[in-house]
Amino acid sequence: MLINFSSLPKSSRIWIYQANRELTTADIKMMEKNAAEFCENWSAHGHDLQTSFKILHNMFLVLAVNEDAALPSGCSIDASVHFVKELGTSLGIDFFNRTHVAFLLNDEIYVEALQVLKNKIGSGTISSSTPMINTTVKDVREFETKWIIPAGESWIKRYF
Repeated sequence: MLINFSSLPKSSRIWIYQANRELTTADIKMMEKNAAEFCENWSAHGHDLQTSFKILHNMFLVLAVNEDAALPSGCSIDASVHFVKELGTSLGIDFFNRTHVAFLLNDEIYVEALQVLKNKIGSGTISSSTPMINTTVKDVREFETKWIIPAGESWIKRYF
């Protein structure tokens, strides 16, 4: 059952998928249609799940489940991964490439490959205070407070 993202309890579980390229208007329109349809029908062991989604910064797909209403099962989580993979295939997007990190520079998303991250930090392009997109948040509460954090407070802090 699709519900408004703002109606989700703070404890609702989320998954964030980062696209390997900026989404076009046509991509977003298709994603919104397909994600709404998927969320409307997403279930676990015959029980409807209260679900929602967001597309942010023309790069991120956020899926959410209200675990207070019904817990997602392993099979239902697998179904969501399958949905995202199919969506990516149909759009020519890789949502599962974990070798790039996204930052917010001058109100724009800036994506950097892990292999050159140390160089960008060394050159000052990225500092410990640079806002970083934190795709590791687990629930709506963390999403609201830790979705964008200073890079020095993230898992890349070891590079500073």
